Amino acid sequence: MSQYHSEENTYQHKIFTIPNLLSAFRLLLIPIFIWLYCAKQAYGWTTFVLILSGLTDIVDGYVARHFHMVSDLGKMLDPVADKLTQGAMLFCLMTVFPFMIVPFILLIVKETIAAITGLIVIKKTGCVYGAVWHGKVTTCLLYATMIMHVIWYRIPPMISNLLIALCTFMMLLSLVLYFIRNLKLLKEASQSSVK
Repeated sequence: MSQYHSEENTYQHKIFTIPNLLSAFRLLLIPIFIWLYCAKQAYGWTTFVLILSGLTDIVDGYVARHFHMVSDLGKMLDPVADKLTQGAMLFCLMTVFPFMIVPFILLIVKETIAAITGLIVIKKTGCVYGAVWHGKVTTCLLYATMIMHVIWYRIPPMISNLLIALCTFMMLLSLVLYFIRNLKLLKEASQSSVK
């Protein structure tokens, strides 16, 4: 067995790893930026906290991959922290930009479908699958859109609507591609069980 597989298996079932602690830290930032944006209207500090959250997400993934600290808990905790952060920030932005309700509702629908099909895949295959390219692109685009609206709180409606439309398109594409992937995994699992 290679050193990579040996080290990765060492962390597979661990809870207290650096990536998992960073994901937990992102969860703790959620009530802070909600308070800063909605209660204090401190847009500068909200931007700082949101960027900090995004940076810890990047560091989380880098450490997990390059130091072979990938764990089953991390594969679930990381996307949960991402989606709760995104949902909370979209909810905050809806108070100023009503059209943010579109990606907010789509995020709920997308993650509900992804969670249900993902849990079925885990049950059938025994494996936890991480995010793929379109999920990462969607996350980056969503963070960029949210940060832009927080910093530029007087953003022109045309630019705001364009960014929201791009996010909505990418979220729909990611939803379809994740759904296809999970169906394919379930089909392969069914074929393997028959054999």
